[in-house]
Amino acid sequence: MKDIKTVDIIVPCYNEEQNIEAFYRRTRQVEESLEGCSFSYIFVDDGSTDGTLETIKKLCQEAVERVVSIKYISFSRNFGKEAAMYAGIRASAGSSGDLAVIIDADLQHPPEMIGNMLGIMEETGCDCVAARRVSRKGEPKIRSLLARGFYKIMNRYSDISIADGAVDFRLMKKAMVKAIASMPETQRFSKGIFAWVGFDTEWIEFENVKRLSGESKWTVWGLTKYAVDGFIDFADYPLKVLGAFGGVTAAGSALYLVFEIIKTLVMGKDTPGYASTICLILFFGGVIIAMLGLLGEYIGRMYLETKGRPVYVEKESNIDD
Repeated sequence: MKDIKTVDIIVPCYNEEQNIEAFYRRTRQVEESLEGCSFSYIFVDDGSTDGTLETIKKLCQEAVERVVSIKYISFSRNFGKEAAMYAGIRASAGSSGDLAVIIDADLQHPPEMIGNMLGIMEETGCDCVAARRVSRKGEPKIRSLLARGFYKIMNRYSDISIADGAVDFRLMKKAMVKAIASMPETQRFSKGIFAWVGFDTEWIEFENVKRLSGESKWTVWGLTKYAVDGFIDFADYPLKVLGAFGGVTAAGSALYLVFEIIKTLVMGKDTPGYASTICLILFFGGVIIAMLGLLGEYIGRMYLETKGRPVYVEKESNIDD
């Protein structure tokens, strides 16, 4: 690892007061076991309501005495993990670090894997080493089922490919970090962005690890919404389906009209089918409303993007110190 100098450790945090110190001590042990490599920490406090920020500041004070670089960014409120990762990536893109690692503070992403990632990158010359879970032990079955279904649908109907079990834990070279930082879109889905920017990626597998303490911030509803948002952000397939359905419906209606005209000319007028007419009206009315709702999802994202709002609002930071 003679060519590696500094690795920015990007740590998004939301109510991780109980985990941060243990994460930091363990990651420091990993750093000490690596030759020719030093870590620079970038903690992003995503509007935590507990003592997360105070704990980070405490580590910053200790770092001054030990000559360790610890920077932090604190949001004005909770903007979500996507925003926190983006803030860390932007900070890393403007730093002097050679590489960047995105890792969770709850130790579900084992810090010891960083050494393996560095080894793979040095051996293969790839631009990114990303982690993927090979098991979902301890995870609710409904959540696992939804996750697997999402990856299958995403890979089949979008222009990007995401490995099943892929997580945000990854090591990236500076070029990839800068490419991601250059994408300031408001509606962010990082797994899709990582795939979209390209770059040579090697995968490293690991078993699912339980949180050190506390509970996951993700709910089934939250993950479902996140999956839907990610799919809409990177797939226009639903719009193509709407167009195809409209074309088929129009063609079917034209054929039915011709049939009715011929039938009337040959057999004369018959008694109108009120029940079938009502059923058709209700059916197509429901389909039209569903179509409008789907179109609304896409238009709504365009509306939010055109506003030009920032991805997050920074309350305080020591990066400019």
